[in-house]
Amino acid sequence: MKIKGKIVLVTGASGFIGSHLVEALVLKGAEVKTLVRYNSRNDWGMLENIPAEVKENLDVTAGDIMDPRVVKAAIKNCDIVFHLAALIGIPYSYVAPESYVNTNIKGTLNVMQASREEGVEKIVHTSTSEVYGTAKYVPIDENHPLQGQSPYSASKIGADMLAHSYFLSFNTPVAIIRPFNTFGPRQSARAVIPTIISQALQENDIKLGSLTPVRDLTYVKDTVNGFIKVAESDNSTGEIINIGNGKGITIGELAEKILHLMDSASTIRTDEGRIRPEKSEVMQLICDNSKAKKMLGWSPHYSLDDGLKETIPWIIQNRHIYKPQKYNL
Repeated sequence: MKIKGKIVLVTGASGFIGSHLVEALVLKGAEVKTLVRYNSRNDWGMLENIPAEVKENLDVTAGDIMDPRVVKAAIKNCDIVFHLAALIGIPYSYVAPESYVNTNIKGTLNVMQASREEGVEKIVHTSTSEVYGTAKYVPIDENHPLQGQSPYSASKIGADMLAHSYFLSFNTPVAIIRPFNTFGPRQSARAVIPTIISQALQENDIKLGSLTPVRDLTYVKDTVNGFIKVAESDNSTGEIINIGNGKGITIGELAEKILHLMDSASTIRTDEGRIRPEKSEVMQLICDNSKAKKMLGWSPHYSLDDGLKETIPWIIQNRHIYKPQKYNL
């Protein structure tokens, strides 16, 4: 299946990855519909930052992923659905776990049921590497056990299983993409890379949580390419597919690399208030991307340094949207 000419819906389109995916889909010739969370300001989130010539080609619906009527209306007449809408901040999931269950699990139920009823050709459901928890072995392949080490990751495990159950129970054409940590322009300050960069611009100290966890960081353009390849593949239906670089770096090493690229003399220090509960912290995530390479012909094109060199200038230019003195849950 080719994206060009297809009617495509992106839920969670106002978010970081969603906005980049929308932009890529328009450029590939898809007819793109988006579902963004309603607000009284008619604010489309990060879609406000995409080029005007792309934005004018969008059909935008404002609503709530937890409302089945809104979801079904958005999916009507669509060929492909990319389901990205979710609550994703791990620290906030300690504060408001019920909202994660409602948004991530019930929202997924609404998307799957409406897609089934409307006869959608392909649904790409978004998972996360956090569902693996601290690695029992590395690199992590798709057969690694799932461990709900935070309310967020538990809600995503539930959402993944629900999505896969629609494939098994109803033959609904669902594929599950499981990105490892993605970064790039438009990412919010709840993520570590914008946190480091925005603090380095205004503060003498870089305040972080634990510096020892290892993460596999993928530039957003590579992640988006993975989404599109999953949608276009005839072999991905019913499959779970990791998307990641396959290389790990500690948070401390990452901070040092960013400060070097920024020529910053800021000092890195641990802020006790940002440390996850001991049993909840995921210590090591490194992707085994061999399935994506074999099944999709996908591989990352951007190194960590390449991606950071595109991300840092964007955050500098848009520093006004960040509040580095505050801890973003």
